[in-house]
Amino acid sequence: MLAPQRTAEMLEAEQMILDTVRKLVKEKVEPRAAAIDATSEYPKDLRDLFAKNDLLGIPFPEEYGGLGSFLTYVKVVEEISKACASSALIVAVQELGALPIMIAGSDAQKKHYLPKLAAGELMTSYALTEATSGSDAANMRSTAVRDGDHYVLNGTKVFITNVAVADICIVFAVTNKELGPKGASAFICHTNDPGFKLGKVEHKMGIRGSPTNEVVLENCRIPADRLLGEEGQGFPIAMRTLDKSRPGVAAQALGIAQGALDFSARYIKERVAFGKPLSKQQGLQWMIADMDSETQAARLLLYEAALKCDEGAPDVTYWGALCKLKCGDVAMRVTTDAVQLLGGYGYMTEFPVERMMRDAKITQIYEGTQQIQRIVIARQTLGK
Repeated sequence: MLAPQRTAEMLEAEQMILDTVRKLVKEKVEPRAAAIDATSEYPKDLRDLFAKNDLLGIPFPEEYGGLGSFLTYVKVVEEISKACASSALIVAVQELGALPIMIAGSDAQKKHYLPKLAAGELMTSYALTEATSGSDAANMRSTAVRDGDHYVLNGTKVFITNVAVADICIVFAVTNKELGPKGASAFICHTNDPGFKLGKVEHKMGIRGSPTNEVVLENCRIPADRLLGEEGQGFPIAMRTLDKSRPGVAAQALGIAQGALDFSARYIKERVAFGKPLSKQQGLQWMIADMDSETQAARLLLYEAALKCDEGAPDVTYWGALCKLKCGDVAMRVTTDAVQLLGGYGYMTEFPVERMMRDAKITQIYEGTQQIQRIVIARQTLGK
C-alpha cells in the first residue's frame, strides 16, 4: 500500500506548526527543563501553552478538532523532546489515552470526549500495567463486574504516567476470568469516580517532570456506557493502541538523541584541549559521525512508521516495533556518547546531557521493552 499523498496545504500546515513548536521550545521549554527535572515538577504552564497552541490534538481526526496527521504529531513530540522529555510526554500521553477511544469508542463516546481531549479541556492517561502483568499484559488481575447499568472495578495498576494530572483514565480489567486474554475489557474511568484512588508516587531515574503513580481501584463504580467496544475486546484494543503509541515513544527517544547530539557537537567545537578544539580530534569526529548517522537512520524509520499509521497500513504492528526498537537504542547510545564527549562536565547536572541520558533509558522500557519489540519483529519477519 502506498503512503497517502501529502498535499501542499498539509505540508504548509505542518511547517507552520513546527515553526511554532521550535519557537515555544526555545523560549519556554528549554529554559525550564533543568528545573523541571531537579524539582520533579509537572509543568502545568507548559501543558496550558501546548493546549493554547493546539498541539494536544494533532493526531486526532479533523472532525474532532485535530489535524489528522500522525507524521506531524511525531515531529512535534521529537521537537519538544530535544529540550525536555518530560514536557514531551504531555503531548504523547494525551495521544496514548485518546487512542482507545479513537479505536473502539462509540459515536457518542467520541463526540463527548475527543473534542475536549484535542482542545486540552480534558487530560487523559492509560492504565494497562500491573505488578504481575508488565510485558505479560495478558496476565491481568484487575476485574470489572457488571452490576445493573454499572460496572464495579477492583484491582491495582502500576507505573501509570500522568494519571495524577488527568481527568480520565483508560482502564483495562477482566470481565470474564475463564477466557484469559479474551476476557479483558476496556473502560473510560474518570479520575474523580468514587473508588478511583491514586496510590504510591514513583520516584524515577528520569522523566521526573512527568508524575507516575499507582492506581488503586476499590469498588470503583462507573456507568456501563463507559465500556469501550464490547466485553472481551480489551486485549485487542490495548494491542492496537500500542501499535500507534510506540511511534510516539520512538519520537521522544529520537528527540532526546538529537538534543544530546546538538549540545555535544557545540561543546566540542568550543572546548580546547592539547592546543586545539576537541572537534579537531579525529577520534571525537568519528564519535560525532556515528551519533549523527544513527540518529538520521532512526528518524527515517520513525517517519516511515508514522506514514504507515496515517495510511492505516496492515503492518503497523511491525513498523511500530521497528521504530521503537531503533530509536530507543539510538537514544541510549547517543546520550551515553554525549556524556563521554563532555568528559567530567558531562557527568554534572550543570549540563543537560546527563539528564538526557537518564531520560533516554525509559524509552527502552515502556510501551513494551526492547526485548518485546524484538519478539514482535521476529514474528512478523519469520511468520507466527
